Amino acid sequence: MLFEEPVLIYGAGREAVSTRAYLKAIQPDLKVFVTVDSGPADIADTAFMAPEDIKDAIRVHRFGDIIKSPGVSRYKPVFDLARDAGIAVTSNLNLWGHAYRDGRTVIAISGTKGKSTTATLVHLMLTRSGIDAGLAGNVGVAPLDIADKHAVVVLELSSYQTADMNFLPDIAAITNLYPEHVDWHGSVERYYRDKLHLIDRDGGFPVALGAGAKGNALVAKATRDHRRLLRELNAEELAIVESAASRSRLRGAHNLDNAVLAAQIALAAGGTLDGIVQGIRAFMPLPHRLEEHKFGGMTFVDDSISTTPEATKAALAAYPGQRLALIAGGHEREQDYDELAHLLAGYGVTTLACLPVTGSRLAQATEQAAPGIDVFTAPDLEAAMQALLARREGFDAVILSPGAPSYNQFKNFEDRGQRFIALARTLFAAPTR
Repeated sequence: MLFEEPVLIYGAGREAVSTRAYLKAIQPDLKVFVTVDSGPADIADTAFMAPEDIKDAIRVHRFGDIIKSPGVSRYKPVFDLARDAGIAVTSNLNLWGHAYRDGRTVIAISGTKGKSTTATLVHLMLTRSGIDAGLAGNVGVAPLDIADKHAVVVLELSSYQTADMNFLPDIAAITNLYPEHVDWHGSVERYYRDKLHLIDRDGGFPVALGAGAKGNALVAKATRDHRRLLRELNAEELAIVESAASRSRLRGAHNLDNAVLAAQIALAAGGTLDGIVQGIRAFMPLPHRLEEHKFGGMTFVDDSISTTPEATKAALAAYPGQRLALIAGGHEREQDYDELAHLLAGYGVTTLACLPVTGSRLAQATEQAAPGIDVFTAPDLEAAMQALLARREGFDAVILSPGAPSYNQFKNFEDRGQRFIALARTLFAAPTR
């Protein structure tokens, strides 16, 4: 695919850098603009275009295509203006599909939570089965960076990517479906539609469903025909997966569900049972997903990647029988915390530190649902950790599982998790060995 007119890259993150490198490789002399809504637009070999200038640029047709980063909502009015003017809006993922999809097996995995773990497990299971497989998407590398290097490509896709994905996978999977990313999609209903666009397509490709997706009426409707569903593991296969998971670094019932789903997909793609077991054994927890550290004899769990109440519930369930201090709250995405508030005491939460801005809603709901929990609000993470230090006799472990994105106080969830561990190390003494 060659571009006859200049191109505008909207966004300047990892995928944008990947996109620029791809364009440079196929058309070294192509004029490329870059724009961002906030932050630096530091991409080599591009000309900056201010966001306020884009409408006029569309009117005079200064570029012929927009390549949008996933974090930029496709529902921004400027993209409607572009399409009306005959300017195509595409993505790194769709460029990969056009250039490299043919001739390889594509496994696409999405869901509100668990998709990164499931995709990573599928990749490990396939490679341990001797299959030439690569991993791309939100985990691994940007799609265009993987190019045509592998016979099988496992794509871990967010709703931002599935919303306008314009090619079909060979196998698709949905881990579960809960409300999320309302700010990007505009409504919960549109989020569901965009997420399920991965499977709600013509083509008849097989579909695998995680435990949290089975029984969901919206998922069932998007599946269209139950005959598309991959077969369940038989009793022997299930026992093998459960045994391997019990001796692995996969913590919690939700991760066993992820392993079972991954095994279904791997077997359908030609993997072996031995490869599945080896893949489970090789799994390392993803950064900032139930990542454990010990300081001063206390366990600190960095689950900063948690951006939904459902992810927080899964994190808490992974620590049965312990007295827990939970740090939660973050960027507003209209999360519903009522159910979580009613479950906290049952999960062993004795102390709840609530951060802006969603933390105020969680605090209020918890005070009503579980008055026995010590609930307090803090203006920032450092203040929350200082307050927990003074309360340290009331719990055995501290879990940062915010149930909300980080953007209101941190650059990203990695920044939030790193700050949490740094504060734990500073405040709660040297690490134990």
